[in-house]
Amino acid sequence: MTNREISAVFDQVADLLEFQNANPFRVRAYRNGARKLKDLPQPLSQLVADGADLTDIDGIGKDLAEKIATLVRTGSLPMLAELEQQVPASVLPMLRVPGLGPKKAAALYNELSIASLDMLRAACEEGKVRELKGFGKKTEETILAGIALAERANDRIYWAAADEVVQALLDHLRPLGQVKQLEAAGSYRRGKETVGDIDLLADSTDVGAVMDRLGEFPGVAEVIARGDTKMSVRLDSQLQVDLRVVPSESFGAALQYFTGSKEHNVEVRGLAKQQGLRVNEWGVFRLTEEGEQGERVAGATEEEVYQSLGLPLFPPELREARGEFELASEGGMPDLIELADLRGDLHMHTNATDGKATLREMVEAARQRGREYIAITDHSKRVSMAGGLDSGRLRAQWEEIDRLRPEYDDIVILKGIECDILESGEMDLDDDVLAEADWVVASLHYGQKQPREKIMQRLLFAVQHPSVSIIAHPTGRLINRREPYDLDVDQLIEVAAQHNKLLELNANPARLDLDDSHCAIAKRLGVPIVISSDAHHTEGMDVLQYGVKQARRAGLTAADVANTRAWRDLKPLLAKQAADLPD
Repeated sequence: MTNREISAVFDQVADLLEFQNANPFRVRAYRNGARKLKDLPQPLSQLVADGADLTDIDGIGKDLAEKIATLVRTGSLPMLAELEQQVPASVLPMLRVPGLGPKKAAALYNELSIASLDMLRAACEEGKVRELKGFGKKTEETILAGIALAERANDRIYWAAADEVVQALLDHLRPLGQVKQLEAAGSYRRGKETVGDIDLLADSTDVGAVMDRLGEFPGVAEVIARGDTKMSVRLDSQLQVDLRVVPSESFGAALQYFTGSKEHNVEVRGLAKQQGLRVNEWGVFRLTEEGEQGERVAGATEEEVYQSLGLPLFPPELREARGEFELASEGGMPDLIELADLRGDLHMHTNATDGKATLREMVEAARQRGREYIAITDHSKRVSMAGGLDSGRLRAQWEEIDRLRPEYDDIVILKGIECDILESGEMDLDDDVLAEADWVVASLHYGQKQPREKIMQRLLFAVQHPSVSIIAHPTGRLINRREPYDLDVDQLIEVAAQHNKLLELNANPARLDLDDSHCAIAKRLGVPIVISSDAHHTEGMDVLQYGVKQARRAGLTAADVANTRAWRDLKPLLAKQAADLPD
């Protein structure tokens, strides 16, 4: 099992314990453990295999260490199975409804016998939920709105989580000598922010050997179906994996076909028909005068499939029928941004607020990753739950940065702040304080249910503020957990363009905000995007890859992303040109 899968098990245990009103300290132990394990850089499977002492991991005691070892060795946890027997399985999706949580779900179950999302929706629509103590009409409306999110969360997982599964599957299958080529396809390959299932393609003439090997994958819970060329399995996580085994001459055609999207493939087939050709998963074929499938003209590689139609090789992330064919007719595909293009990271937190590492540790971690510049952007005082900084503590941190800077000649450390935009519409810190910052990230954490007019008033005030450089996670969404707040993103981008301000693509896989469609609008209007990690610990800096994947889906090149620039070229984009910053 991967670290994320073990973390998810602990989260589920915590949910079920809380649902049963178990000891809060016990619940907290599992929640803290889940949080620690999810971002642990070392694979737990390797630590267990090496006989490492898992209690050395911060927040992991003897009991949790034993359960980790059990999960690694067996792929299951008897305690979780016991809890699931005590709570109906249909209740579990209710725990994912925003605004509900285990305690309220338990109240609904115990007092109204609600045991599924369908029953919950009906109870909300009939006005029964608002009658319970501690709920009310507003809570009922929030729950009703969140049911659709919970349903989607059951069906799709973050791309980042899917990537861990895909890499494990590829590592398991590649050593097999009978496999000549092996690729993942589908929405995973296109880099969609969530993935519903995994599609694998193998080039082999020994179909049975490849399918046997997939069946031996440690995470397989059951074989759903096995045919002549296709095998479907369900993993312990309930994720479905579909494997197709094809001959070499069809591998490229199959990869193109099963990568999709459906809309992209419709366009491809239409263009093929106009040229007297037929495209399917087995190849590209010339049509006879009778309209029947004739000789094969391509199929071994994707490049020759597209080339046979007079098309360029489309990057998988652009295959959504959202203008890629027009781009092709105008002269080819853009050179999309790569992870290696990023030179800096302009949104991160230290243990001065809710981060887990010191200022120096974050600087060192950034240097190890080859960053040329970073911005330290701890929270402002409004975010009290994170220990946000008032002006005194912020200036003290900036003094610490001043003392640290002379020690490093290979990285520029910007004195920054993630400053909240208050519900009243003002900035959380005084203008004289913000004027001293090198980099001000404006964000909105509270009052997210305000009407659109008020939300836009707050955001546009920040965009026009002379000290603000960028708006962070502009829509506030959390994928599968929280919808964006009510705002006009197009207007926000337009005003950012007018005031030469930047917008963030937050690379946290739960955010990916701005999304791909809005990043494409920003590109069109000339608003530079900054791909930021929003790291709260050193390993958190590695999420930038997910932001790059999203940027590629938007068609962004390195030129469209501000933090691909060398420091001397980025410096003019800062709202304030500080005299103490290097040239």
